[in-house]
Amino acid sequence: MKNFIQTTFIFLFILGNLYGQQEKGIIGTANWLHNWTEFKPNQKQYDEPTQILAGNIDKDKKLVKRETYMLLGNVFVTNNATLTIEPGTVIIGDFASKASLTITKGAKIIADGLETDPIIFTSNRGIKRSGDWGGIILLGDAPTNKFGNGSVASLYSDLSQSSYSFTNYGGVNAESSSGILRYVRIEFAGKRIKNDDYFDGLLLAGVGNKTILDNIMVSYSGGNSFEVLGGDVCLNKLVSYRSNNNDFKLNYGAQCKIDNSLAIRSPYISSSTAARCLQITSYNKMEEVDFTKKGTSVEAKNLTFINDSESLKSDIEKGLVKDAVFIGQNANLNMNKSVISGFNPAVILESSIHINQENLEKIQFANMYFNNCNGNIFLENDSNNEDLENWYGNSTFFNVYSKSNNAETFIDFSNEKRPDFRLRINKIIASKDATYAKETVGIGN
Repeated sequence: MKNFIQTTFIFLFILGNLYGQQEKGIIGTANWLHNWTEFKPNQKQYDEPTQILAGNIDKDKKLVKRETYMLLGNVFVTNNATLTIEPGTVIIGDFASKASLTITKGAKIIADGLETDPIIFTSNRGIKRSGDWGGIILLGDAPTNKFGNGSVASLYSDLSQSSYSFTNYGGVNAESSSGILRYVRIEFAGKRIKNDDYFDGLLLAGVGNKTILDNIMVSYSGGNSFEVLGGDVCLNKLVSYRSNNNDFKLNYGAQCKIDNSLAIRSPYISSSTAARCLQITSYNKMEEVDFTKKGTSVEAKNLTFINDSESLKSDIEKGLVKDAVFIGQNANLNMNKSVISGFNPAVILESSIHINQENLEKIQFANMYFNNCNGNIFLENDSNNEDLENWYGNSTFFNVYSKSNNAETFIDFSNEKRPDFRLRINKIIASKDATYAKETVGIGN
């Protein structure tokens, strides 16, 4: 009996440790990417448009699956109207008119797709490319840290004077709702506006926390895949795939929880000028913001950030691979149980951040898995990261460091149709030594 109890205890202990390791990165008892995602959207064909969406939608309107819609020019949902979209509906963004869809303050979108019948926003070009059309913009009345309210008017070309009021965001209602985006794909958005300005795949400005934002995939965006300006949002099961710019960008006092989400970068597609998986700042210019208001604060849990390089060393030497995470001054990040694989380095802190206990307690990394990165956590423009490595390498943070290729690290990395980017624990060679020194310990068999 005693031996049985001891054996059972050992089994449960091992099982518990395995389960603990499985918790890093995106999680799920099944692969939640199945059915609704698409990793080869340029090969998909859709019916010709049967309906046109243009101008202002100022009354409640429903889009139905049996029709295919063409988004023409800048379309605004105004006057507290609700735009409802049936599961399986396809909306095609027009290339020539830089089509975009904006849900203005007080209005709502109910785009509630199904796992087996997602809602799709895509390009009307025969050969689809990043930045073919504008993107989707949600404007709410949740707080920002700006003086007064914000505006996204600069995004729109040829905007009439009467439409400027439709571009404002921000207010005092953190619990407001701009509707639902669930099981939605946004493909080939992020049209270039001028110089280095681009639309985003999905822009959330002053959006409140009653808005439901789950299971959204942005593919081949010319701008950022997801950008959050102020507001208070919860993001769950988001996918950014081969974005030209940042995967997740947060600014102007955004209060944000990101959970169980994925970003896959390609050095052959992404911009070589500081495009990251996650960029967190509190302002672009200090004079824009009120420092009595909350700065940007992000809670990130179970994220997986992957750089897909055929030859990581060569791509780093060519300057094609950058850091995965950038944190600016006066911004807070609590990142937990996440995977960062194949970057140069994993994390950079803005040079103006003083490396002391007070600031480091605002930037937390715990239960992390840093894999195959050319360095881990650095201060911008400083090659000596000994203090940071000592801090985050402390055993109390339970961070793990490894050198494994992506195929060994993830369950089914190379499957073009049904990839699985959950962590494969039985093939990982890991070390708690942040400098990858001599001894490594195998996890699993």
